[in-house]
Amino acid sequence: MAAPVSARVRTAHRAPDRPAIRVRSGEALTLGARDTEWPQFVWVVRADGLGGWIPDALCARDAGDPTRAVASDDYDTQELDAEAGDTLLLHHALAEWWWAEDRTGRRGWVPARVLAPPAPAGTID
Repeated sequence: MAAPVSARVRTAHRAPDRPAIRVRSGEALTLGARDTEWPQFVWVVRADGLGGWIPDALCARDAGDPTRAVASDDYDTQELDAEAGDTLLLHHALAEWWWAEDRTGRRGWVPARVLAPPAPAGTID
């Protein structure tokens, strides 16, 4: 995996007020609606009834039932609160979001559209 890069937050981001979920590769999922703001995301519900938005690309659909899928990779829906002016370390991108880390070590997803272009690897102020 490539070294993290840093980027400044241009616009504050707030995580939604719902618990984050994790899905595991191979986990059975029930598919719901596609997100209207982020169409590359689909609502999924795990066997325990907990739901969250995950990238559609991580859903291997059941050919016999379009409402069923299996997760093709692990995914955590945790989002990271960030203030304008913060500098974050960006670990990897997926579906126009970055898995980021703040100065305190907290990690979560931040939409790419709230970030300035990333700085070269190894630079963080």
